[in-house]
Amino acid sequence: MSGKRELVLDAAIELLGSRGIRALTHRAVDEVAGMPAGSASNYFRTRAALLTGIAERLEARDYADWEALNRRPAPATIEDLVDGTAAFVVHAVRTDPTRTLARYALFQEARTSPALRKTVRSGHRRLTEWAASLLANVGGDRATTQILVGQLEGIILHQLVDPTPDFDPRPVLDRLMRALIASND
Repeated sequence: MSGKRELVLDAAIELLGSRGIRALTHRAVDEVAGMPAGSASNYFRTRAALLTGIAERLEARDYADWEALNRRPAPATIEDLVDGTAAFVVHAVRTDPTRTLARYALFQEARTSPALRKTVRSGHRRLTEWAASLLANVGGDRATTQILVGQLEGIILHQLVDPTPDFDPRPVLDRLMRALIASND
């Protein structure tokens, strides 16, 4: 992916997460990116193409965040998994809430856009399969992954809507993961 294309997508994510779906126009993306008028439409001719690009960029950035936040790409113990997941959740709600809000705006938009819905579903499926591979290292299975992914989405959403000042997801995640893994034994 070219640097300018990434710049356009990152500006679109910033715009979507900070001002919402209605503010997302090619012209507004150009302004946020600090690029000449028409730049965003050079890379993404339609709004649908722009939304699809945003979804793909968000997914790529999630993988990169996991690697940056964790000591090793795949956890070897439940403690490693809990630590990594807690760091990821805190990052999503405190460090980069705008990007997380952009993701939720895409989910909402996907309800009425079949092409975007397909992209969002595919990305979610890939992320869930990747999470399943991480959980398999500590005894998790597909059902465990589905429950955990759903809980993480809920924890993140609730913290974005009603943040608690002393938010620490680690104790809840530790309890949840140990219970889920134990139920597989």
